[in-house]
Amino acid sequence: MKPTCACQASRQIPSPPPALAEILNRYAPQKREYLIPILQETQGCFKYLSREAMIHIAHHVGVPVSKVYGVATFYNQFKLVAPGQHTILVCRGTACHVRGSDQLLRAFESELGIQAGQTTKDGLITLDVVACLGSCSIAPVITIDGKFHGRLETKDAARLVAEIRKGAGK
Repeated sequence: MKPTCACQASRQIPSPPPALAEILNRYAPQKREYLIPILQETQGCFKYLSREAMIHIAHHVGVPVSKVYGVATFYNQFKLVAPGQHTILVCRGTACHVRGSDQLLRAFESELGIQAGQTTKDGLITLDVVACLGSCSIAPVITIDGKFHGRLETKDAARLVAEIRKGAGK
């Protein structure tokens, strides 16, 4: 494959890890139109897009790494930081908002010492928000690793975080 920039011409790119190589092998090389599907599959496999993965993807589709990074940061579906072992999603839909999801989010942020979109320093918990979880009848609602918890109050944040930490041996 031809280098995508002058700096790549002077250095050899090591082989990608086997799981990424398997993904890349499903797509014809030097085809820019495969960039987003490759990014989606890569994130599906690794849960985020590492710098190294983006370099391999750029090389495979024949674009500069800056282009891959630009696409990955443009779409909010892509994550550039490894998620925690557990993920808390706080619904911010209308029904949840009316029933206090903003205060619930602040309670989780305070309990975890992070902001929405971040992961705790120990890598255990990622806190994020979603537009709607589709469970308006039990608003305000969150999910923890896909399990729904509804009709929550701010005081529930401490209990739920403690349960996650206890289950993780903390």
